[in-house]
Amino acid sequence: MASLRRPEGNVTGITIFGPAAVTKRVQLMDQLVPQAATIAYLMNPNHPSGEIEMSAAQTAARSLRKGMLVFRASNESELDAAFTTMAHQQIGALVVASDPFFYSRRSEFASLAARHGLPAIYYLPEFARAGGLMAYGNSLPDTYRLVGVYVGRILKGEKPGDLPVVQSTKFEFVINLKTAKALGLDVPLGLTAGGAEHQDARTHDRRPAR
Repeated sequence: MASLRRPEGNVTGITIFGPAAVTKRVQLMDQLVPQAATIAYLMNPNHPSGEIEMSAAQTAARSLRKGMLVFRASNESELDAAFTTMAHQQIGALVVASDPFFYSRRSEFASLAARHGLPAIYYLPEFARAGGLMAYGNSLPDTYRLVGVYVGRILKGEKPGDLPVVQSTKFEFVINLKTAKALGLDVPLGLTAGGAEHQDARTHDRRPAR
């Protein structure tokens, strides 16, 4: 691919703000649990962009003068072991990396975090709607809409290589207040006042911090 603006060849598509969104998640977790001296970062080592996003998370943690421990899981047993280790090490907060394996187990994530009393932030709102504490990431409906627009243009005869790779800029920030209460967390007014989605939910546009 030559560039996002001119991909050339027979390639185009939709991209998301991976590293920038990870940075924002670390910042939001720090706002909600400022007393956490160490933040855990859970990733799937098999994810193609895993190392890039992990590096962004580590940089964000250092800027906040927080420690960060990286945990890796690519199957059920490793996932259980990671949460158990976090609990034993008394980790104060968790940032979960983007990954299809994690997404397919979002209800399990909510259960594991609740069982171990671990505040966690995820990359898609569906995690928080499944009982997770907090999520910040691209709006899936908007991303699918952009894909549909491009499919329509290509079916009408436009060449994929002539279409710039589009960046999805619609984000959703969701806090599950029921989960926050169960964890004994007081949600700062600054988080709820910024348009965050609660149980009766609103979606809002927000570009990630640069």
